[in-house]
Amino acid sequence: MLLAANFVVDILYILLGMVVGAVISFFVTKGIFTKQLKENPPINEKMIEAMMSGMGRKPSQKQVRQVMAQMKKYM
Repeated sequence: MLLAANFVVDILYILLGMVVGAVISFFVTKGIFTKQLKENPPINEKMIEAMMSGMGRKPSQKQVRQVMAQMKKYM
């Protein structure tokens, strides 16, 4: 009977370790991902200018900055 109780406790420790490891991994990965997005944004001012030019208009620098500010608000 004692052997079965120890086995259950061992399984609970393993499960607890897996949960703690998953939580730590989540936050570490989230931090790394956020840092990478700040260092290498998925879109920059040149891309916005090209997009607006493709729509048939020459954007001013003010318009480009406004679009960048809107995008940074959601990052």
